Amino acid sequence: MDRGGMTLIYAWLQIIGGLILSLGWIPQIIQILRTKSVKDLNVKSYLLVLLGISLMETYAVHLVLTGVGIAFFITNTLSLLIILWLVILIFLYR
Repeated sequence: MDRGGMTLIYAWLQIIGGLILSLGWIPQIIQILRTKSVKDLNVKSYLLVLLGISLMETYAVHLVLTGVGIAFFITNTLSLLIILWLVILIFLYR
């Protein structure tokens, strides 16, 4: 397989893996919305995850500006938005 074909495969792996990681937070969000309770959640953990993803987003933007990494940017941005939503819900229902 040529280099372009492998690059495409890796891009799809990034998209699929990134979607799984991003959408994995949805059950927690649904539970919060259903129960209106966040008493068992540690906000510090979620803030650290939010910080980590935000730092990775900076790198993702850099990659896109250099002409590569669009798959990483898409999935990382999705993760950032979902975790941000989760943190907002934690503060809303505290």
